[in-house]
Amino acid sequence: MTPFDSQSGAIAETARLRLRRFDGSDAAFALELVNEPSWIRFIGKRDVGNLDDARRYLEKGPIAMYARHGFGLWCVALRSTGAAIGMCGLIKRDTLPDVDLGFAFLPRYWGNGYALEAAEATMAYARETLGLTRVVAILSQDNERSARLLVKLGFVPEGTIRMPGDDETLALYASA
Repeated sequence: MTPFDSQSGAIAETARLRLRRFDGSDAAFALELVNEPSWIRFIGKRDVGNLDDARRYLEKGPIAMYARHGFGLWCVALRSTGAAIGMCGLIKRDTLPDVDLGFAFLPRYWGNGYALEAAEATMAYARETLGLTRVVAILSQDNERSARLLVKLGFVPEGTIRMPGDDETLALYASA
């Protein structure tokens, strides 16, 4: 992993991926990602139905978090083509005491190790750049793919949690 590069705008780079901040030009990608059935099932519906909604989602979500905390969910792009394939990053929710790891990828890119590669880079950034000693992850209890990825990263299950205003009981994992 290479650290932040102000010329390329990358937060981190791996052999195959570039993690960078989202901007308004990523609206079409965000529109596609948040409307994927897997996103809706495991993360939830975001009522993003057009490009303007997608720009607002990015502005009020990841981009606002960059301003508040200096980190957030980043766009994951292939280094070879620049194509956006997913998002991965760190989230600071008012309802959790710890920063949490979040990730989602377009299904056509699943099975290539991209999520693990991006999450490893994100965790290295969390530890080395931000000095975080503990990072958590919350996920639907039936999201087995994400649970397996978290275990590969060294996360351990810590039980369940219910977020305020949400009826679903989520699995809580923490970095060891």
